[in-house]
Amino acid sequence: VMACPGGCINGGGQPIRSDKVSNYVDYKALRSKALYNYDENCALRSSDESPVVKMIYEDYFEKPGTHKAHELLHTTYLPRGNH
Repeated sequence: VMACPGGCINGGGQPIRSDKVSNYVDYKALRSKALYNYDENCALRSSDESPVVKMIYEDYFEKPGTHKAHELLHTTYLPRGNH
C-alpha cells in the first residue's frame, strides 16, 4: 500500500510535468477520477477478498506474513529529489 497522496495515482513513479506548461489536459485528475469511479463499482473492493489472491496464498505462500510472502511482495522506498 502506498502512502503517498492519491496512492499510485499520483505516486513517485508518475511522469513529472513542467510547471511552465499552462495549456494542457490534466491527465492525472482524469486518471484519478476514473480509478476511483472504477473502484466504487467493483464487486471486490479489497484484494484479500479475491479468489485468485486466496488461491495464491493457499498454494504458494501458505498464509500472509510468511518469509516467502514478505520476500516477494514487500519493497522499500527511498526519498528522491526532483529532477
